Amino acid sequence: MLEMKRLRLLWELSARGTVVQVAEALNYSPSAVSQQLALLEKEVGTPLLRRVGRTLEFTAAADALVAETEELLAGLERAETAAHKVRGEVAGTVRVAVFQTAVLAIMPQALRRLRTEYPSLRVEMVQHEPETALHETRVRGFDLVVAEQYPGHAAAQFAGLDHEPLTYDAIQLALPPRHGDAGAGASAGADPAAAPSAGPSAGTSAGTDFDVDFHRVERLEDAAALPWVMEPRGAASRHWAEQACRSAGFEPDVRYETADLQAHVRLIESGNAVALLPGLVRAETRLRMIDLPGDPHRTIFTAARISNAESPAVRAVRETLAIEATSLAKTAETTHTVKP
Repeated sequence: MLEMKRLRLLWELSARGTVVQVAEALNYSPSAVSQQLALLEKEVGTPLLRRVGRTLEFTAAADALVAETEELLAGLERAETAAHKVRGEVAGTVRVAVFQTAVLAIMPQALRRLRTEYPSLRVEMVQHEPETALHETRVRGFDLVVAEQYPGHAAAQFAGLDHEPLTYDAIQLALPPRHGDAGAGASAGADPAAAPSAGPSAGTSAGTDFDVDFHRVERLEDAAALPWVMEPRGAASRHWAEQACRSAGFEPDVRYETADLQAHVRLIESGNAVALLPGLVRAETRLRMIDLPGDPHRTIFTAARISNAESPAVRAVRETLAIEATSLAKTAETTHTVKP
């Protein structure tokens, strides 16, 4: 009989691509992974891997074993889910991968609620970029992922994962507050009066009128000469923001790049930049927000393996996240905005 542990290593190699990545994911040494795969090959009695240059290719026999192992792993999860349902308990460990906005805005209260309502449940959270997190959830590194999708950008699809919408997050132009603006609450250390003029736009020819003030911006087009902060290239949010600016008739002057959206908020509050921000990012800030044409929204969703999605523990985490996301969405709706 074939050993499940070795079949799992072959399946992991198919999912991750290299022996080194398998070893890192499972806390093995690369040599130990290679040895176990060699033993599996002896058990099967036919070659499973062949070296082509510096890469390993799967034989037809290996592909067949990987497909069967996928079914075995899913079956084990379904069996565990059935056992937990019969016992009617919410217990065990749920590993959740979450992107930064949700870590800051949704998770703190959700974790507190889960700890109170389900004392036998352990929730472990890791911050991850959505596409990486979706892949890791598929290969069983996580049980649940909270991810985002920008308008016109379909989230990566992975076989064996479901998708459930969590909330819809309005995307708006974020500006420093005007003197006396009321907001949802100032961030620590923020100076609500700090909103200097933009100054010259880098790359604009000499002689252009630079007298463009943050306070005079009432629509996206008005921000053409202002400095911008955006996430690094490759991020869906960066691509979407650049396209929105181009559709408004200008190329944004991106002077600041950072994946940390808290840094975006501080740069805007201090009068150094403007940005296109989703509502959850600017919760509890005094930023001035201006609606965009077409009322664009970001989708926030959860994804889990179909074989594990109905686990009482996973279900409890999802339902709690939905409660907190709904509460935040209602708060965001009452935040001061200016129609274009």
